[in-house]
Amino acid sequence: MTTQPLGPLERLLAERACERLITEFVRRLDLGEPGSVADLFTPDGVWEWAHDGRRVEGRDALRAYFGSRPADRLSHRMSTNVLVTVDSATTATSYFATYRVDGYTEGIVPARPPANVGHYEDTFRKAGDEWLLAARSLFLPFGGPTERLAAPRRPVS
Repeated sequence: MTTQPLGPLERLLAERACERLITEFVRRLDLGEPGSVADLFTPDGVWEWAHDGRRVEGRDALRAYFGSRPADRLSHRMSTNVLVTVDSATTATSYFATYRVDGYTEGIVPARPPANVGHYEDTFRKAGDEWLLAARSLFLPFGGPTERLAAPRRPVS
């Protein structure tokens, strides 16, 4: 939350830092250590999905939640249309599509439609010199179960 009007450079830096958080969130889930997503939130940060009443609050709970993803999950998210607004409350809206399967072992998975398509509404807070997610709300108008790939065939000896 800002306490005084920001100049153009400060506003641009805040927008870019918040955009980077959104991108880093996706990168950590798909290519990094999912539990480390918690480090992008304030200590009292919240992730919620209002549709089913799911709410995860605090870094320890966020670390456990995101870190509990199946080890054999392959996912890639496409994040786009990021609009950060810096004023009395710094917020953003971003759209995403998630391609995801469980049971992944190796190689290329044939193309399929996304498992989820929706948007996030974020609130950011500056802690010292660092911007962090204070709250992330998921809105999912298109979604389905995560497909489980068939076990790979073993050659008969």
